Amino acid sequence: MRASPDPTLDRNQNAPLQLVLCVDRRPNSTEQIRDIRSYLRQLRAETIFDLQIVDVGEQPYLAEHFRLVATPALIKLHPEPRQIIAGSNLVAQIEKWWERWQRSVKDYLEDKGDRKPDGNSCAPSTSSLAHSAELMQLSDEIFHLKQEKEELLDRVHFKDQLIAMLAHELRNPLTATSLALETLEMTQHQNQESDPKVRAALSARLIAHARNQTRAIEQMVSDILIAARTSNNGEFEIHPHILDLKALCFEIIKDFEERFKENSLKFHRDIPNDLPLVYADGERIRQVVVNLLDNAVKYTPQKGKIELCILHRTTQKVQVSIIDNGPGIPEENKKHIFEDRFRLQRDAKKDGYGIGLGLCKRLIRAHFGQIWVDSSPERGSAFHFTLPVYRQ
Repeated sequence: MRASPDPTLDRNQNAPLQLVLCVDRRPNSTEQIRDIRSYLRQLRAETIFDLQIVDVGEQPYLAEHFRLVATPALIKLHPEPRQIIAGSNLVAQIEKWWERWQRSVKDYLEDKGDRKPDGNSCAPSTSSLAHSAELMQLSDEIFHLKQEKEELLDRVHFKDQLIAMLAHELRNPLTATSLALETLEMTQHQNQESDPKVRAALSARLIAHARNQTRAIEQMVSDILIAARTSNNGEFEIHPHILDLKALCFEIIKDFEERFKENSLKFHRDIPNDLPLVYADGERIRQVVVNLLDNAVKYTPQKGKIELCILHRTTQKVQVSIIDNGPGIPEENKKHIFEDRFRLQRDAKKDGYGIGLGLCKRLIRAHFGQIWVDSSPERGSAFHFTLPVYRQ
């Protein structure tokens, strides 16, 4: 709080008339203070007062406390009732109100049994403003601490949910992997006399199934770890490099072939041979494509169709689209579908933890790309995202 430049003239903390002048740091503030102080000097003989000057830039809590809408502003703090006058013509306004303020001081002194304003009257001091400012600042800090506490509790709750979901969701792929391995072991011990080609085909299927389940576990753990790591500020590091997006998508499609067969799904890809290289983090983009394909498999009915298309959209952007003919997304939910922990009400009983699309959004935005969905109950869903083309 900035003290009055001339406390010997203006400061009398026991004066019955308590005034507070609130100013800011505009160039003309010094001149305004000088004019107001000069005018008040002429009135000192009529009424003893205490004038305190406050820079609201240094004490914003006081501006909030007094609900100031403009500066400079002069506050008659005492006697009650409190009065605030503001604007560029403060001297004229003081002149208008001064006689009333004198009468209020006289009435106050009469009520106190002290009719001689000798400077020893017991009035609330403007020094209490500093105390008020500290209280308001502490109140504001307490409010922010409460907000931070709520955010921390929410993060802890979210991570507890992630751990619970991880334990629940891992059970299915772990069980499936365990069964595949046990069956593989049994076939090797019990079917020694069977056709080697049949054994080899069965073994290959079981190994592929176990591998797919293991990758599902790896994807799930990766998603949850990223969600837990980025729940604090929603950001994380990526490590972009020159990436052959076509080759990456072919690898991912190959990993999904067994799942397409298991669900009797038709799969179509449309990836141009002359697709340019992109500048992206391969592992993160793999995560996005796998998440979107995983959702497509999960929501597309048996004998349905899934497509993966890549378009060299502009000289600077490549667009990847994953399309299914599942139930689609209701219009009212499209704007929420990429929010963290959002799940459609109809999907409450399906496997999942509601963070996959939120992670996809963060990952694509980290690459300065865009991600969106076109969907309707009649046509299914088409998820699109863009990546930057590598420019030499």
